[in-house]
Amino acid sequence: MNNKKEHEEPLRSVRITAMRQTVYRDLMEQFENPIEHTCDITIGQTFTSVGGERPEGLCESAWESMRPFVEALARGEGNFYDGWMQNPRSAMISCNDGFRPVSFYLETLDNSQ
Repeated sequence: MNNKKEHEEPLRSVRITAMRQTVYRDLMEQFENPIEHTCDITIGQTFTSVGGERPEGLCESAWESMRPFVEALARGEGNFYDGWMQNPRSAMISCNDGFRPVSFYLETLDNSQ
């Protein structure tokens, strides 16, 4: 038996695009232990979340920052914070790396894409 409601829409796909990275060198020098490898994300890189799931290759830490917004967009929700974004079916979210945060643009896709 299928527990899914007949009128319930399928989850939408959400495109995740890396838009910008900021690097706080002064904070890194003051607080961060030296590390050899940091973020693998490149500006312009895109990922697609299908069914509200984390796309392969997307950093788990970045995913945890954006997951609630991706899940909401996948369900057809939007208009976060009463009109924050020009496109109500989108969000701009940064990962939680305090030394080199990446800003990601999230946008709902038409499932036919």
